[in-house]
Amino acid sequence: MADAAAPAVVVGVVAAPGAAADVGQHLVADLTDDLADQLPTVAWKIAYAEDGLVQPPADDAELVAAARKLLLAEDWDLAVCLTDLPLASSGRPVVAHASPVHGVALISVPALGPVGLRRRTRTTAMALIRTLAGETDEEPGAEEPPSGPLGRRLRELAAEPDAEDVSEGAWFTARVLSGNLRLLLGMVRANRPWRLATRLSRALTATIAAGVFALVTSDIWRLADTLGWARMTAVAVGSVLAIGVTLIVGAELWERSTDPRVRKQVALFNLATTATVAIGVVSLYAALFVLALPIALLLVAPGLFADALGHAVGVGDYLELAWLTSSLATVGGALGAGLETDEAVREAAYTYRPNTPAE
Repeated sequence: MADAAAPAVVVGVVAAPGAAADVGQHLVADLTDDLADQLPTVAWKIAYAEDGLVQPPADDAELVAAARKLLLAEDWDLAVCLTDLPLASSGRPVVAHASPVHGVALISVPALGPVGLRRRTRTTAMALIRTLAGETDEEPGAEEPPSGPLGRRLRELAAEPDAEDVSEGAWFTARVLSGNLRLLLGMVRANRPWRLATRLSRALTATIAAGVFALVTSDIWRLADTLGWARMTAVAVGSVLAIGVTLIVGAELWERSTDPRVRKQVALFNLATTATVAIGVVSLYAALFVLALPIALLLVAPGLFADALGHAVGVGDYLELAWLTSSLATVGGALGAGLETDEAVREAAYTYRPNTPAE
């Protein structure tokens, strides 16, 4: 049993007027019991609001954004939203999904069916709360031991910043990072950042075009031979920063709030977003290098390569060419990312993990 005096995780239940609100009233009582029984590591508080959040038609990203705005306004830690709108994942209808970075889960009440509605909503909501806390398929889904990974992340989520902490900016962010490391790792892992680039078609197209151009251009071969390792490293870091900043700034992924109550929430969101983009871009860069090296060995004939460089070539020369090609391709990806719509970047950056109906 959690200590009643300990900091609590506040879960907001938001229900659209109508049938969803009828279910939401029961869900508040059900979650109060289930969370105390299954996740006793922390104290729990359940808040309730009746709000449609958006005017239909609206997509899932709009619902998540509206729920996130309400979460910050009410100073909740997590939000579970019951909507009468349909939800989709990869173009297919789903019952529910969660965005761990936003701390928001959505449940489409009509998709649960007419039979056993209260039970299905209750089971689905519990699964979504676990997902929001960063639980993976490998972790247990039953009662969480206090020493388990989910329990440790929940304690970090419940912990309140020191009331006397007046640090600002980078200092406060560093304190949030050090004090919520497990929670952040769970949020980022659930967000599947390594899939970021594959969901940005324009950025990928520009990346491939720039990479092909670099591989077949003799001037690039000579540049790779003469730059040196220090400059090559600087170009690589610069290319990764270019596409990362383009995605975060261009799509306005950085969250701001002047309310001191939600400083921790905003800092967690920005840290998770930055980590997601950084891991996604680095994964793209690594994949480009792995692809560029064998393609360079296949397409760039040693004799032609040696004539362009003016000396005999070896594996090191091909490694340098693959390295510079990866950097230039990443720069091309940054240009392509600038052409992506804000909605496309947000959908790529934030993974909505679908949930199927509970039987």
